[in-house]
Amino acid sequence: MKKSLLLIPLIMISCKKEATLNETTNKDSVMATEQPHQESSVDSVALRKKDSIINNSPVTKHVLKKGVMRSEKDGQIIRTADASQLPFTVGEQFTKEGQELILKITNYNKSDLKAAITTKEKDFNIRFNQIKLPNGDYDGPFGRDIFYQIAGKGEVWLIIGKSNMASGNTKGSFSVTVE
Repeated sequence: MKKSLLLIPLIMISCKKEATLNETTNKDSVMATEQPHQESSVDSVALRKKDSIINNSPVTKHVLKKGVMRSEKDGQIIRTADASQLPFTVGEQFTKEGQELILKITNYNKSDLKAAITTKEKDFNIRFNQIKLPNGDYDGPFGRDIFYQIAGKGEVWLIIGKSNMASGNTKGSFSVTVE
C-alpha cells in the first residue's frame, strides 16, 4: 500500500509531460520523432503576487494585471486602473525629457488616498505634481509621498512628473504604490 502511494506522484509527473511530434514524410513512409516539451519562458517570480502588481516597465518583469489600460501620447503616459484593484503597485519608466504619468483610478470611494513613489535611480527628479479629485478640483504639488483626504466618489488622478523647483535626472524607472 505504501509503495503505491509513492508511485502516484511519479505517474502524475510523467503524465504531465507533453511530447511534440514532428512528422517527416518520405514517398512510402512516415517517421515520427519525439522531442522534449519546452518549458515556458515566463519567469516564475513574475507570477507571484504581493498585493497587486501592475507593471509595464521594460526594465522590470511583472505580469500586467488584467483590466489596466495604458496609452502614451506626446510624452504623456496614461494608466487607468479600477479602485477595486487596490492596493496595487504600478511600474513605469520615463525614457524622454519632460515625460509625465497620469494614473487614473476609477470608481474611487474611500475617504482618503495614500500613495508613494519609489525608485532605485540616484538623483531622480520625480514627484506627485498634482491630484485631481472626483469633483474636478486639483491640488498640489506634493513630494514622493501623498496622503490626501478625498471628499466624494468618482475618478481620482495622480499626476507624476519632474519638479521644476529641483534639479536631477528625469529619465529612469520607478514604481507607484497606491493604497
